Amino acid sequence: MDDAPRLPSFLGRRLPPAFALRTVVVSPGRARVYDEAEWRDAIVAVERGRIELLCSNGHRHVFEHGEVLWLHGLPVHVLYNPVTEPAVLIAVSRRGATSES
Repeated sequence: MDDAPRLPSFLGRRLPPAFALRTVVVSPGRARVYDEAEWRDAIVAVERGRIELLCSNGHRHVFEHGEVLWLHGLPVHVLYNPVTEPAVLIAVSRRGATSES
C-alpha cells in the first residue's frame, strides 16, 4: 500500500465557466520560447515531468511534478524540458484574460 499523498491535478477536471484550462506539452529535450502574453493571469501547475525556466539573466529554475508557479512578468527566455518524458503544464486563468482563452 502506497501511503504517499496524492498531488492535486487539474487533468480531467471541469472548471467553473469563468475559468479556462489550457494544456502545454514540452517534448523531451525540447525548449519552448517564452511568450509573456501566453501566461497572463494564469496559475500554472506541472502535471507531469520537469520543466526548467531559463532566464535572460542566466538563472535557471527547476519545477517538478506537483509544483505550482506563476510565469507572467518574469525574465524567462525559454521553458526547457531536460528529461526523457514529456513535461505537461496546466495553465488555469480567468476566461478572457489571456490571448488564447
